[in-house]
Amino acid sequence: MSYQVLGISGSPVKQGNTDIFLSKILEDAGKEGHANEMIRLGGLRIKHCIHCNFCLAKQKPGKYCSLEDDAQPVYEKLEKADIIVLGSPVYFMRTSGMMATFIDRLRVFIFGNAAGGKLRNKIGVSAGVSWLRHGGMETAHLSHLYTFITLDMIPATTHSSISPMGASAVSSLHGEGMFDPDVRLGAKDDEAGLSSARAILDRAVELADLITR
Repeated sequence: MSYQVLGISGSPVKQGNTDIFLSKILEDAGKEGHANEMIRLGGLRIKHCIHCNFCLAKQKPGKYCSLEDDAQPVYEKLEKADIIVLGSPVYFMRTSGMMATFIDRLRVFIFGNAAGGKLRNKIGVSAGVSWLRHGGMETAHLSHLYTFITLDMIPATTHSSISPMGASAVSSLHGEGMFDPDVRLGAKDDEAGLSSARAILDRAVELADLITR
């Protein structure tokens, strides 16, 4: 069975390591016959949630939040997706601030009078790129996994990977943290990281199959 896979990049760097890694995950999904799309938060204007509680009672089709920005089209794509991949560079042992701001705005799917529960039972995949192999990767994944759990989504995890929590790539050569000016997109050459991406995607599809039976 084919699914709609939506990737959200939380990196401010266009076509940087996170975008490249997320693109590879989506490319693999396409090879398996799944429709896929990537959204770059860096190219959008996403405001901070102000907890005005508009979403509790005033939502209507086409307007889930009181804030006027680029979030609504993303909301609608999230609703249509079967598998959602949150991809981020590791910043200070966690997901990026850009991704954190977006995650806060997903409150519309928890309490919303119209959109509440619409992400329930969708499959969530965490993807991260760190400078060091063990430099905050799993705590970054936790940022995403907590999001999936709060939204009543189903996190895809697998032990046949670098981290059971998600797809994990490094941007420095071998994840050793040594700067090499000739290595700008190290994630695309991180075979262990790319293997972890394939493993977590396979698990996400397996879970999607179980949900749709």
